[in-house]
Amino acid sequence: MMGNVKFHGAKLREALRFRGIRMADLARATDISRQSLSLYANDENRPSVDNMLKIAKYLDFPMEFFLNDDSCTVATSNTYFRSQAAARKKSQEAEKLKMEYTAKLYETLLEYVNFPELSLPDTSDFKNLIPEPEKTDADSMVEIIEKLALRVRDEWHLGLEPIDNMQYLLASHGIIVVGFHNVDDKIDAFSQKINIKGHGVVYIIALAVGSKPMTRLRFDMAHELGHILMHHWDDTNETLSKQEFNNLERQANMFASAFLLPAKTFGNEIGLYAASLNYYRALKRRWKVSMQAMMYRARELNIITGNQFSYLMRQISAKGERKHEQGDRPGELKDSIFQGAIDVLLEGGYLTVKSLINAFHEKGIYLSKRDMENLMGLKPETLKEVPSIIKFKPKVPSK
Repeated sequence: MMGNVKFHGAKLREALRFRGIRMADLARATDISRQSLSLYANDENRPSVDNMLKIAKYLDFPMEFFLNDDSCTVATSNTYFRSQAAARKKSQEAEKLKMEYTAKLYETLLEYVNFPELSLPDTSDFKNLIPEPEKTDADSMVEIIEKLALRVRDEWHLGLEPIDNMQYLLASHGIIVVGFHNVDDKIDAFSQKINIKGHGVVYIIALAVGSKPMTRLRFDMAHELGHILMHHWDDTNETLSKQEFNNLERQANMFASAFLLPAKTFGNEIGLYAASLNYYRALKRRWKVSMQAMMYRARELNIITGNQFSYLMRQISAKGERKHEQGDRPGELKDSIFQGAIDVLLEGGYLTVKSLINAFHEKGIYLSKRDMENLMGLKPETLKEVPSIIKFKPKVPSK
């Protein structure tokens, strides 16, 4: 047995959630009975060292993960996902937990760097104008959402031209944007509201990167911004009816469309060529939005008729471009705000990789370096320790 060292059963349950693995799968992989694992998870027994090593190895967590509580103050609200499907619940629970750990890593780094503070337009008056989602359909909110998109552009001094770097825009206003790899292919993007004691509210937007083109990732970011600005975070996806959920999603899509493609400038540019597929292809390079999103926007603005829209979509389908338009490549985010902070700390000599990892450990955060890099959107091997034979010269007092 393990002497006086305490194994935390809650940490075993957390590790299973994090990996999206069932207790039965762990039992089969480790040859530890499901009954024994259940006792460990409920603190009714503790594993032998051998069994703990088996568990840690299969779940790919440091052994210390199961032996320590963290001291972070992160408290989470609802997470906005794109689907309510029960079959995806396990994947959603995994991503929610990963978001919490991203927030915990962020909280630790706050002791060393000043991240941009959250600065969002006051949208309380718009929220009061938006009825409960079950009492109205999203289309009745067109005028309100159009005005909201213009207000955000005005207060963020964006004008009415295409937005060059959506990720940087959000990060500069205190919204954390990270890209998660190996996410369930049914999950697009999701966002979460975090409360950190002594710091306040932080919003995190997580994007499923690795296959979607950048044009769609930009729309996902704008969609999640819509949720942040328009919707309340008290309810969970499970408490919403299908109609309520779909209305919220439709509102977020309408905001993203109005924000990325302002009616005045985009509407003027689309002009007489709004029924030409090749013209959308040319505009895509300027507005950095998918052709299909621009077609939907042209239809919303009544620049094209329903028949014209249907004809354009049939052309898209005939060319096999519904999921991947011509020229699309898998999109990757620019360096995350975490990358910038950690580069400053490491390259400036304020911390070493070892001391940075120790800082996380002091908070009780024990994860593999690979997991940390993924959760913070870091370049691979950012946290790899490279031995150095170069030493700083001691300062010699001047005479």
